[in-house]
Amino acid sequence: MFLRYNNVYLQNNFPGSSLSTNVQEQQGSKPLCDFSNFRANVCEMRGDVRVHPKAASVLFMEPEGSRRDEVWKIKPYPRKGDEFCLSHITELTVKSSKVAAECTRYHDVPVVIFSLTGYTGNLFHDFTDVIVPLFTTAAQFDGEVQFLITDMALWWTVKYHTLLQKLSKYPLIDFSKDDQVRCFKHAIVGTHAYMEFTIDAAKSPNGVTMVDFNRFMRAAYSLPKAAAAALGESPRVKPRLLIIKRHRTRMFLNLEEIIGMAEELGFEVVIDEANVSSDINGFARLVNSVDVMMGVHGAGLTNCVFLPQNATLIQIVPFGGLDWISRTDFGNPSEMMGLRYKQYAITVDESSLTDHYPRDHKIFKDPISFHKRGFEFIRRTFMDKQNVRLDCKRFRPVLLEALDNLNQ
Repeated sequence: MFLRYNNVYLQNNFPGSSLSTNVQEQQGSKPLCDFSNFRANVCEMRGDVRVHPKAASVLFMEPEGSRRDEVWKIKPYPRKGDEFCLSHITELTVKSSKVAAECTRYHDVPVVIFSLTGYTGNLFHDFTDVIVPLFTTAAQFDGEVQFLITDMALWWTVKYHTLLQKLSKYPLIDFSKDDQVRCFKHAIVGTHAYMEFTIDAAKSPNGVTMVDFNRFMRAAYSLPKAAAAALGESPRVKPRLLIIKRHRTRMFLNLEEIIGMAEELGFEVVIDEANVSSDINGFARLVNSVDVMMGVHGAGLTNCVFLPQNATLIQIVPFGGLDWISRTDFGNPSEMMGLRYKQYAITVDESSLTDHYPRDHKIFKDPISFHKRGFEFIRRTFMDKQNVRLDCKRFRPVLLEALDNLNQ
């Protein structure tokens, strides 16, 4: 018999119950963990699963006579291979067992166990490392799922409480402070992740897509605009253009000139900057209200998740052979969300690097050769030390194309 208390069941005879035997059969011979994905390791178990935070372990209880003998070590954060990042993540042991501590809590919903340390605090990493993978993994449960968080970051859960509450109807559990032995019939350790900031619909649970994610984001924040403006031949309103402004690196040095050009073309221009301390609810509404968003490559472009369908994202690519990372980080994800995407790579004449190096320097003649020095060098040289003076005559056709898209 189970006694219900605050959506948690207390029970004493779970291991020997007929329920245990029935759900145990669901696992079959499938391994407890899948380490084949280059981006993320994930363990998934169906049966008698016991989560023991004090022992940093997740045990899959095997019936007598079973020959399964599995032991896995997993850090539930999707940056596989990044040893620096993972060095800050608590390692869990997932294993099959015939002996374990008695359950003190039994849950009638699945559990997802994940970490909140890593690179969180950067808007892009908040989404590519946590929010998108968590949506991919947990959306299938329609809120009927419990989250256990290792390496808890309370500030992060406060900032994104709206999203967490939409994904789970239950209070978050801090793994490191939990003194219970919790029993579940379905447990997932780690979250499903693929390329940066994307969902692979062919591999994701229930085939969820980035279009689904964009729809989820707009619903979570109750954003009213579902699609970009359709201007037609006689537009009644001006299309809105949001320019993401940066203050330290990759700044627009001729912002006023850019604004003037955009207004001349017929845009209503909005200027703002999203940073880690921004009010997400308020900024989400601003982004959702526009039809075109543009900015230099950087975390601020992550806010494209709030854009309405068929809106256009324009990414300004700094000089230095950064087209590949720009398309990977924001180009492919935005198109997968159902947005239109334009990528504008600046020339040497539009880069502030000319203030630091002579024109005949190798950095201008062969920028790709500098990539051999690693990403940290790339970031320091081509991102942190570079600003943009946009050639408005050269850039004008990009905005005209964005306008044309709104006429279609």
